[in-house]
Amino acid sequence: MFEFHWPWAALLLPVPLLLPWLWPARVQRREETLEGQRVTLLHPHLLSLQAAFTARRPRPRLAGWVYRALLYLLWIALVVALMRPQWLTPHTEISTPGYDLMIAMDASHSMEALDFTVDGRPVNRMSVVRGVMGRFIEGREGDRVGLIVFGSQAFVLSPLSLDRLAVRQALDGIVPSVAGAATALGDAIALGVVKLRERPEGSRVMIVIADGDNNAGRFVPGEAAALARLHGVRIYVIGVGSEQDRIPILEEGVVRYRDDLTMDEGTLKRIAELTGGAYFRATDTGALEEISTRISQLEKTEAQTRTAYLPRPLYRWPLGIALLALLGLGLFPEGRKRFVGRLASD
Repeated sequence: MFEFHWPWAALLLPVPLLLPWLWPARVQRREETLEGQRVTLLHPHLLSLQAAFTARRPRPRLAGWVYRALLYLLWIALVVALMRPQWLTPHTEISTPGYDLMIAMDASHSMEALDFTVDGRPVNRMSVVRGVMGRFIEGREGDRVGLIVFGSQAFVLSPLSLDRLAVRQALDGIVPSVAGAATALGDAIALGVVKLRERPEGSRVMIVIADGDNNAGRFVPGEAAALARLHGVRIYVIGVGSEQDRIPILEEGVVRYRDDLTMDEGTLKRIAELTGGAYFRATDTGALEEISTRISQLEKTEAQTRTAYLPRPLYRWPLGIALLALLGLGLFPEGRKRFVGRLASD
């Protein structure tokens, strides 16, 4: 499809026709100059000289018309180039049905706790969560997945994307305390709502993985959950950690036992209930599989088709014509005299 991006520039086309009325004094001066040249030209055989000049140039009138035509062609081509002609090529984008999943990962210092075991050896919470959530992301074919990491502050580590491999690689790079040692749970939920609110209703899902109480940030979890409910975001909360009284944790290269690595499960449950989601206590890896099943039961976003038109500029063609017209004007220098004389007589 062809169109002009700036069609209003066509108003400049009649400008050359208006020049005699816009600058009449300048035309008058040209006429006086020509008349003065006729008066001051002195030659003993003026008629013979004029006849000889006419004989050498049999088509002076034609040169004047060609010069005028080239001038008009130059102006028209420049105006058409200014109008920015372009050819629009349709490009259709089809998005497959799926969910919009935003995963908020706790990366506070408490994720160093060694209260999980794999093959009989203790591992920290972060290692277990990275492995389980990595497999979870790989299985979400057709879903748009994003990643938020939060500690003392919350950051978008990966925006919503169909590229699950890129999200998985971003997840594998998360280490405890990468966003600070504290836990800004409310800020993470609020940030996830901001990123999900523009997505279609019914597919906005957020998975929050936390292992401690909210002790940093501007939003309290209750306010953030109310915001999520307002925008139709379902939150599935996973509380990470065992139920031991004293939990080992790696601090400064030394394993210490602490009894203050607790979770406010009441707050986490209220977040899930308020938004229509669910709460899971991840004492083992089976909780993630149950969440995957619950999400699959939701209604997927319908496939969307969007057609965009990609412009291909064509201004080079009228600009090339203008350059050819300018070259032609240089080939008819005598036509300028005829044209000026014609303009003065008009």
